[in-house]
Amino acid sequence: MPVQLLKIIKGQSETPLPSHLQKENLQHLQEGRDHTNKYIQGIVTFSSPLTKLGDGTDFFKIVLQDSDNLSSKINSINVLIYGKMAEDCAKITRNGETFIVAGFKVIKLPTATEAGRHGCHLEVSEEAGSTIYICTKPGTTAASETASVSVAPKYVYTPLNHLKDGTIVNLYGVVKFFKPPYISKGTDYCSVVTLVDQSNVKLTCSLFSGNLDSLPKIYKVGEIVRFHRIKIREYNGQMQGITSGGFASLTFDGTVGAPIVPRSSSKVYTFMDEEQKTIEELRIWAASNISISGPAAKLSGVQPMLFFDLTCQLVGKAKVDGSSFLLKVWDGTKCPYPTWKVPVEAKDLEGDKVLLHQLRDLAVDVLVYDNHVQLAESLMIGSFLRIYSIHTKQASADNEDVSHIEFHLHGGTCYGRGIGVLPESNPDVKELKTFLESVQLADSQNMESMCSMDMDSTFGNVTDLDLHLQRCQQLSVTVLTDHQDLSNTDLKTITKSTAPQQYRIRAKLRTYKPQKLHQSVKLRCPKCNSLQEVPDRDDFDSILRGSAGAASNPELHNTSWYESVTWTTQDQKQREITIHFVKHDEMLQHPEDTLLMIEGGTLKEIWKLSKRFKCVIPVRSTEDDLELLDLSAPFLLQGNVKYYGCKQCSTPKPVKSLSSLAAEQQPSWEPTEIAQVLGIELLQYVFIMKFTLVDETGALKAYLLDYGKFFQIPASEILTSSFLQQKMQMTMNMLCPPGRKLGDLPWLECFIRSYNVRDAMKNEVYYQIFDTTVAEDVV
Repeated sequence: MPVQLLKIIKGQSETPLPSHLQKENLQHLQEGRDHTNKYIQGIVTFSSPLTKLGDGTDFFKIVLQDSDNLSSKINSINVLIYGKMAEDCAKITRNGETFIVAGFKVIKLPTATEAGRHGCHLEVSEEAGSTIYICTKPGTTAASETASVSVAPKYVYTPLNHLKDGTIVNLYGVVKFFKPPYISKGTDYCSVVTLVDQSNVKLTCSLFSGNLDSLPKIYKVGEIVRFHRIKIREYNGQMQGITSGGFASLTFDGTVGAPIVPRSSSKVYTFMDEEQKTIEELRIWAASNISISGPAAKLSGVQPMLFFDLTCQLVGKAKVDGSSFLLKVWDGTKCPYPTWKVPVEAKDLEGDKVLLHQLRDLAVDVLVYDNHVQLAESLMIGSFLRIYSIHTKQASADNEDVSHIEFHLHGGTCYGRGIGVLPESNPDVKELKTFLESVQLADSQNMESMCSMDMDSTFGNVTDLDLHLQRCQQLSVTVLTDHQDLSNTDLKTITKSTAPQQYRIRAKLRTYKPQKLHQSVKLRCPKCNSLQEVPDRDDFDSILRGSAGAASNPELHNTSWYESVTWTTQDQKQREITIHFVKHDEMLQHPEDTLLMIEGGTLKEIWKLSKRFKCVIPVRSTEDDLELLDLSAPFLLQGNVKYYGCKQCSTPKPVKSLSSLAAEQQPSWEPTEIAQVLGIELLQYVFIMKFTLVDETGALKAYLLDYGKFFQIPASEILTSSFLQQKMQMTMNMLCPPGRKLGDLPWLECFIRSYNVRDAMKNEVYYQIFDTTVAEDVV
């Protein structure tokens, strides 16, 4: 009952205040303090006219004076009233009346206030669960005014097929899709929720809040939500919902017959008995009209190339690098495949060492990336999680006969990717806890042996590593591939000599940059020598989404050299996808020999096609021909490798130029040939590193610019292969073992060349490693 009139007879209220409310002293009001069961009472000394805010919300302001403490330095406070309560109060509030406020929010003012005025103000609204009591004496309020006040307001809920642009409404709906809250490009948290109801109309809502707890607490598809004060706007012919002032939500289990227990985004809320019927009706309708099971799975049921939701407990975590973070989780079942163990230092791994050892065969490593890292870092060990859209990848090392499974939570929020923390009251958590308690754990070993095992997980045991390093101290860990006639030159002589020169050296690697090895991979243009970072998947995804809205031109379908197929996806966006299969001798080829071009595809769809077909080229339609996308995106995908073109040196040609390659007797579809006929200057993947080399005479810094010869690892493949990344890390740990003294470091034999770099002010000498490779038996 947001606004109530209390009649004062012989100095006493005819209707007493609720017994749980206690009066709060104006002096004790403070932002952040819990005032849930408190009320403020005062005399109205000022009231403003009723106005509307920019979003259409009614607004009414009054000043309350504490009549019991008029001599106090602080004896009055501003009260800001929003929505229907503002309209009701404006009709009946008069100066001099006693005004009581409960369920308020205390907000600190940014600037100094008038003398005697409190440094905070109170905000009240129906959505916040506020209640206002106005004390009137008999005869002071007209009957018409009294009748206009909603003593027990009944919220009106709008069906999704009756929504109108520009309105602010209350509604109920069933969750058909959602993205767990994530940090937006600003400082707010964002969540996206798609709702349906019995009208079969969908509404996608974009919800923003600076406070994570203010967003709906949704854990799975099929749950029921109640939104108060959601603003409706029309975009591209579709209604959308966005948060407005006073937005509030309740979430309910969507299971038929389950207890109706709301999860609230605010401490105080109203819930009427008649709303239970609404929830039950939605539950029954959803049970037969939408799939609410979702892609949930147990670890015991995972398969390669699967995307699924996992309910689990967190038992360990560690930072891997700036863009990825490790979560060790278990659900009491055992993965049927060998699982990848992410190499991390023992000192960096948080969690109970004894428990982690006991769970060594049950816990799995989930590597989370990019925008999920900040949330992952904040997770508490022991908390229960639901990780949405985990990707299982099958991989194997070159020297392994058995493949293993990797678990990845990729960056971005596509397909609802994210992490949710489940409360222990959640039914799924209760079920999981009961099951985990029944699992028999492996016997623990003593901590000394466990720590020894953890510390050396990357190299095997310490004895093996020491023996390997001792051998490397006697022999060089690198091999010279040319110029065997050159003799060694000490570093001091090199640094005092003029450039350009070529030298053979024997030195030790004291330090290297970057320490995060994935950052060493760059793209280099062989024509203009420019270097650039490898674009991340979000950039590619953004370009694809931008081009997905453009319709394919039917006049460009089914030409003499390719065959076209078009279909509409069955998801909520109903995208149109067109694939053009390049023919040879007017015949379609086997997938492993086929180049195809795709319009309207998502990143996931294009990756899937690149695994099956020889080459994939993302394109879009123009009036006269197909054309490549922006060169910020890869112009070609082949297997796991994305190929990029130099924006400065490329002059893209129409895609029909590929017809000349298709007409060849046996098209090879090599990236260099494709780039050439399309007018693209192909960027090359390259390792760029800076080594600090030392010998008995001095030190110098040398650059490594390597396409794969030095490490014997293709720079083009390392970003998509966890095995190659581990191999490179192990190689660097052998060349420059962490924590070792200079005398214990292995020797490197290298060729280096000196060269001059001049500008208008000075000339500098730089050094570069060349014609050198890591010995095959080092790792």
